[in-house]
Amino acid sequence: MNTMLLALRNLLRNRRRSVTTLLAMIIGSSSILLFGGYSRNITYGLQTSYVQRSGHLQIQHKDYFLFGSGNPAAYGIADYARIVDTVKNDPILGPMVTVVTPTLQVGGIAGNFAAGVSRTVSGTGLVVEDQNQMRRWNDYDLPMRVRTQSLTGTDSDAAVIGNGVARVLQLCAQLNVLNCPQPPLRAHEGQDAAPADIAALSSLEKTDVQEPTRARIEILAANVHGAPNVASLNVVKAEAQGVKEVDDVAVLMHLTQAQKLIYGNAAPQVTAVVLQLKHTNQIPVATARLEQLLATSFRDESLVVQEFTTLNPFYGQSIGMFDAIFSFISVLIAAIVLFTVSNTMSMAVMERTVEIGTLRAVGLRRSGIRRLFVFEGLLLGAIGATLGIAVSLGLALIVNHSGLTWLPPGRVEPVPLTVRLWGESGLIVSSAAGLILVAVLSAWWPANRAARLHVVDALRHV
Repeated sequence: MNTMLLALRNLLRNRRRSVTTLLAMIIGSSSILLFGGYSRNITYGLQTSYVQRSGHLQIQHKDYFLFGSGNPAAYGIADYARIVDTVKNDPILGPMVTVVTPTLQVGGIAGNFAAGVSRTVSGTGLVVEDQNQMRRWNDYDLPMRVRTQSLTGTDSDAAVIGNGVARVLQLCAQLNVLNCPQPPLRAHEGQDAAPADIAALSSLEKTDVQEPTRARIEILAANVHGAPNVASLNVVKAEAQGVKEVDDVAVLMHLTQAQKLIYGNAAPQVTAVVLQLKHTNQIPVATARLEQLLATSFRDESLVVQEFTTLNPFYGQSIGMFDAIFSFISVLIAAIVLFTVSNTMSMAVMERTVEIGTLRAVGLRRSGIRRLFVFEGLLLGAIGATLGIAVSLGLALIVNHSGLTWLPPGRVEPVPLTVRLWGESGLIVSSAAGLILVAVLSAWWPANRAARLHVVDALRHV
């Protein structure tokens, strides 16, 4: 206690130097914490976005993730209804999950034959009510607006397409898509482009008279037996998907319609059973339980469990990038603090050389001298970290209530710019501990040099 009080008095002896050092530490600590809070908010935002769309876990055929994009129907899950019921009624998984829903991926060609255009698409068959429930997941209380699925309340032949699909199929005017340029006229513009066999298949799918003002597309896909099949869909809306590669191929439809297109009158299947958990930290327990069920009750199905981080590699890459940037910034600021505190302690040793000699002459050991200067560095680090935390929390509060917005990758509308520090005790404690450690290490070398001074040389120092 006496050493700590003496160290504090020594810091107060040269207030200007101590305040300058503390300002450098406060600025460094605030910079680390603000960027850490911003990075943490991006992590939670990306995670929430992916979990809302694809859940935490998916049960798939063991080869679907690697080869399913070429022919999704070949890796279907036949007994998916029993899997859904088993998961919902399981005593371990049941309390964890918020949604258990099947999905079906469909690959094919979509055409607007009235305009003579077509393109390859990737369709998704989904259960609309379950998707609306998944969109309400917000475990981190992010400031976001929940939008219901555009297929809500539509007929079974309804579809939602990406803006890129609408642009290529020349449906922008009918779907009121803004900023949608039209291609130049071609020589065969306006001619019937649908082959006779496809037109015949399409006519079999139509159950009512097509209205001229409605946007309709025909999707040609190979059914489970390899034969071509066509579905005529009523496009109710075109939506931006956030990523151009997805926007140019996305077609969302009801699960029953997708199953009819691929399986016809045969027993319907799905390509994945999606599980959304209440909390992300439940993934290890849920995965272990699912693997146990798949190895026993469904051992003949050749199924595996995939996490959302595996299904969405961009998530892990983004988190890794921000972690690398955060580490780089932390190292730079630690170096600045290191040299600042080291310079302050070196100046203190030089100015107090006679005092050090006097203390050694009256019996204070070298360890006592060393401890005195190390405690000064410890006090500087503790005070700087405390003030840095206070300043960071205040700045975060100002930013969070400033009304600033930004457009994250993969999003189609701006979101509030927030710095997530309140409640992030792990980030705050680790940053403070790191700053204090750097300050102590910075003081160690000058303290060791002070302790090694010879008594006689120190006393006659001018």
